Order: sequence, then C-alpha cells, then structure tokens
Amino acid sequence: MIYVALKTIHVLSIIVWLGGMVFTHFFLHPGARQLDGAVRLRLMRDILGRYFQAVLVASLLALASGVWMLGRVAKQAVQSGGSFEMPLAWSVMAALGVVMVAIFLYIRFALYKRFVIAVTASDWTAGDTTLTQIRRWTALNLGLGLVVLLVTLLR
Repeated sequence: MIYVALKTIHVLSIIVWLGGMVFTHFFLHPGARQLDGAVRLRLMRDILGRYFQAVLVASLLALASGVWMLGRVAKQAVQSGGSFEMPLAWSVMAALGVVMVAIFLYIRFALYKRFVIAVTASDWTAGDTTLTQIRRWTALNLGLGLVVLLVTLLR
C-alpha cells in the first residue's frame, strides 16, 4: 500500500513538472510573444513564479518518493535473502532525475531571480535575454524528461 502511494505521488509530480514544461514551452511562450515587451515579461514573471513554486514541490516529491521506492525494493530484496541490483532503466531514471532537479534549481534560483530583478527594474533587454536562457534550459530539461519517460516505458 505504501509503495502504491509513493508511486502515485511520484507519477503525479512528474505529470505536473513535464506537463508544465510542455505548456510553457510550446503554448504560453509563443502566445505571449505577441504581447508588448513589458506586458509579456511581467506576465511571464508572474506565471513562472507560480509554476516554479509548484515545480519545486513536485521535483522534491519526485526525488524523495523515487529514493523511498528504491529503498523499499532494496530492503525487501535483502530481507528475503536475496541481493538488490538496480535495473538499468531505474539507474537511468534516477541519474537523469537528479540532473533535472539540478537544472531546475539553477533555473529557479539563478536565472529566475535574475529575471525578476530585471523585470522589477524595467530592464526589458536583460529580462528578455534571461527569459530566453530560462526557455533554453527548460527545453533541455524537457528533453531529459522525455528520455526518462521513454526509458521507463520501454524497459
């Protein structure tokens, strides 16, 4: 029962994170480009702020639930007299998941902070440049997330 709850938390967290990246990258950002620079950048600041709060929780829940599930499986294997060898798909998922969290933390606590400072100061050029960097790093994270998804589905 605990494993099912952990897996549910894990999957829902990933859905929030990947779904938000898809929405932001392919729909929100291109649609917002039609707005005036100041309006667009303020809108993105507000939306990304809310989204990044959700992703901070989701990414940490995904990481914690993933580690907890691995620990439970390893513990059960050892308690039953066997040994635990993590499957390759799980190793790839865990490694890329940690990389994705690290990239997100860079986006949230370095780039987004710089973006907010630029928008607050009405420095639209710096804000636009930083938003482009956020978008590129988000695209990389989305790509890694899709690799994790494929590895998981094809294992």
